[in-house]
Amino acid sequence: MSDANGSLDSAHVASVRKIRVVGDPVLHSPARPVTSFDDELAELIEDMFATLAVAEGVGLAAPQIGIDLAVFVYDCPDESGVRQVGHVVNPAIETSGTVEASEEGCLSVPGPFHELTRSTAAAVRGVDRTGAPVEVAGTGYFARCLQHETDHLRGVLYVDYLPRNRRRRVLRDMTPFDWNAPVLPRSGGEQLGDLHRVERGPLA
Repeated sequence: MSDANGSLDSAHVASVRKIRVVGDPVLHSPARPVTSFDDELAELIEDMFATLAVAEGVGLAAPQIGIDLAVFVYDCPDESGVRQVGHVVNPAIETSGTVEASEEGCLSVPGPFHELTRSTAAAVRGVDRTGAPVEVAGTGYFARCLQHETDHLRGVLYVDYLPRNRRRRVLRDMTPFDWNAPVLPRSGGEQLGDLHRVERGPLA
């Protein structure tokens, strides 16, 4: 397979992995920086693209398939409708522009969408699978995608930004798909709606 950040010339046959669902511990902890730029990393990225295609999403972070590494892939239209495809390893993000509210969903919170404010522009700097520097910038929907995926690598889901009552409603309305991993039971009587809420400062 090939992407915007270079050709993946491995003989590896990409596998579709199960996408973890909110409540899985790997989704709620910061991802580890990637330190080995080897065939295993290239194969992980191929598997992530294959999984993203089956789920018909626009972005996927490694923790969503149970791998606690700072990697995400994207296949997302930009503000002008041009398809943007690539991956970023060990990303750092800067946001700018104004903020706007729009519907947002997540493959790890399958089913419902909810309005969420995000910055209208974002730039991500990191490296590719070989360790070469890469920078990706976008506006509109693509900027939202970049922010959403880098949040995953901090252990944050979009529902963590919602007020408790709205978060509970979204989680109650979840409907896992065939490509989702089983929903894990919460320990100690904790409910999905009791997951931590992120207190945000200004997005811009």
